[in-house]
Amino acid sequence: MSSESNDNQAKARILIVDDHPIVRQGVAQMVNLQADLQLCCEAGNAEEALIAVSRCHHDLVIVDISLQGVSGLNLITTLRARYPQLPILVMSFHEEALYAERTLRLGAKGYIMKHQATLNILSAIRRILEGGIYLSDDMHSLIMERISSRSYEPGIADPVASLTNCEFEVLRLVGFGLGTRRIAEKLNRSVKTIETHRTNIKEKLGLKTGAELARFAAFWVEGQD
Repeated sequence: MSSESNDNQAKARILIVDDHPIVRQGVAQMVNLQADLQLCCEAGNAEEALIAVSRCHHDLVIVDISLQGVSGLNLITTLRARYPQLPILVMSFHEEALYAERTLRLGAKGYIMKHQATLNILSAIRRILEGGIYLSDDMHSLIMERISSRSYEPGIADPVASLTNCEFEVLRLVGFGLGTRRIAEKLNRSVKTIETHRTNIKEKLGLKTGAELARFAAFWVEGQD
């Protein structure tokens, strides 16, 4: 067997799932310059990602949250169910304060903002491959602060944590002031589906009207900063 084959076998094999080819290419260039890492597969959506994982052994998957069709949050849930030992690093434009804690609860091992990726993605990958968790220093401090100063009583769960992935995304967009039709366009769902999600959110959070939902969502988004 050639020395080149031995080198490739020693490298950690990585899959990236992102619907922007330029992002995939940029990560591939950084990763493939490393002696210990190889970005061996790329996927533009959740369906392509699941096919790639079924066909090739990977040591780590990098997942974007905003994918066309099935969201990155749902993809993380599926990957964790089918491949519980496969580490997942989330890389996203979405604010870390809004999504990092939720993705960790779903089973991801790290979260990195795309604008930080050039400087930190290699460190994030290696930390996760070593069995650790990767978050920015600011996010780590924020999560520790939330754990130590919960405003609700012990034993009472955070109501937002009970939302499904789709409901969570709808709540976030409502908090940013988007209406039902705009949310439907952004998430590639029907208006009726978004209305159903809004109804479910109100029931789970104990809210009666759309105005109450808008106020709650706005305060909630502001509180994540």
